[in-house]
Amino acid sequence: MTENPIPTPQKARYLMYFADPMCSWCWGFAPAIAHLQENYGDTMEVRLILGGLRPGHMTPMDDDAKREMRSHWEQVQQTSGQAFNFDFFARDGYVYNTEPACRAVVAARRLNKTDAIPMLKALQRAFYEDGRDTTQTDELATVASDIGIDVDAFRAEFDDIDTMDETRNDFWLAKKTGVDGFPTLIAFDRGEAQAVTMGFSPWEELGPALKGWLDR
Repeated sequence: MTENPIPTPQKARYLMYFADPMCSWCWGFAPAIAHLQENYGDTMEVRLILGGLRPGHMTPMDDDAKREMRSHWEQVQQTSGQAFNFDFFARDGYVYNTEPACRAVVAARRLNKTDAIPMLKALQRAFYEDGRDTTQTDELATVASDIGIDVDAFRAEFDDIDTMDETRNDFWLAKKTGVDGFPTLIAFDRGEAQAVTMGFSPWEELGPALKGWLDR
């Protein structure tokens, strides 16, 4: 089990990334996070917090909901260049509940905190590119296996009440921090917080903003 993700006073600078595996703008933001880790991963920790886009949602998507979501996906694809599998919208009775995918990332984080962002990326790719159903436990376990996590350990952690509580704690932390949209990236330095981006930004914008904060 990993440390509690709630920030505590410390000298080191770090970033908190608020995201949801089934948030299309977070998928659009994935290349920027990859650049961030490539440029700063050795010197600055990125703490992933699962925001909970639609946790516990129980109503199947109707045609209007599908049209609205497809419009969002098309906008993200055009803006970010990320690939989307639009076969998703041929499904009937799909319930867009993001809690299981969020909990899957928390389970991976509890097993090994360095697996949190790789699990997020793997789930994003599985859902948006491959059209896999990341609301289903079996599919989540397969994705975990894809990145080298032991399936039995993952399933046990996923079903553990402490993992469920920690997932809800992430959702609470997002609300307590005032985050109401994803992606959001907040920089912390000796107890002081500064938003780096609230919403999608390409690396061409995020990189200079982050450098400006580091230079200060």
